[in-house]
Amino acid sequence: MEERRPETPAEANGSAAVFVVLGKQLKLLRERAGLSQREFGGLVGYGPDQISAMERGVRTPRPEFLKQADELLNAEGLFIEVIPQVEEAMSRARTRHPEWYRSYAAMEAEAVELHFYANSAVPGLLQTKGYAQAVFRQRRPFLSDETIEKRVADRLSRQQVFDRWPPPIVSYVLEEVLLDRPIGGVAIFKDQLCNLLRVGDMRNVEIQVMPTRREEHPNLDSAFNLLVPKGHGQVAYMEAQGFPQLITDREEVRKVADRYGIMRAMALSPTESRSLIAQKLEDL
Repeated sequence: MEERRPETPAEANGSAAVFVVLGKQLKLLRERAGLSQREFGGLVGYGPDQISAMERGVRTPRPEFLKQADELLNAEGLFIEVIPQVEEAMSRARTRHPEWYRSYAAMEAEAVELHFYANSAVPGLLQTKGYAQAVFRQRRPFLSDETIEKRVADRLSRQQVFDRWPPPIVSYVLEEVLLDRPIGGVAIFKDQLCNLLRVGDMRNVEIQVMPTRREEHPNLDSAFNLLVPKGHGQVAYMEAQGFPQLITDREEVRKVADRYGIMRAMALSPTESRSLIAQKLEDL
């Protein structure tokens, strides 16, 4: 069966090559310094998956990161010197997502507000590399290893939205079942729960859990996203069984936003949610 949503062609403007070469240099100097990806990430405020993505050239290193890396890895100005080229490449880089996802991905990258309701899996912006790989490997019909690698890389690259300044306002309502389904196995799922705690600590991010025991629920339907693109009104995005829908009609968006507001009021507070996630992690 032919896949309905093919990947877009590789970038033709040369931007990707800049990041690949930079990633190789970063990996070489990190290993020469005797640091693991996790150890180095701890020094610069990034997770190991993010460092891995930068070393593979699928995540754009921010100028602030390059300055830190230059000092910590004794690069003697190597990374600082390439900042202008990186900034130019970033301005020329095109989205690497499937055609059906392009319009949403472009808006998400520049949105001033992002709000997510998830009821079947941890949302993409919160996923670790291991969790994302497990999600794509379990897809039916099966995806090729090459397609899985591309989709995981694209998913991790979207997480650069957390590195922007000023940062967007981000909120999540996650069904409690997501904290009980160990997709990928216990080790991968532990790392995923740790990532929820890490991202939830960001000043601009609020993660709330909707308890399974709630007897009432305003949205017994599919997951959805709400976002406010820069300079535009709020829009909604949802996908059911692989069929995406971007909603721009004001009245329809208002209905989705209304349901989301009710769910936030019914869910546990961010502090209570953090305690619950920590407890689930401890119980694994």
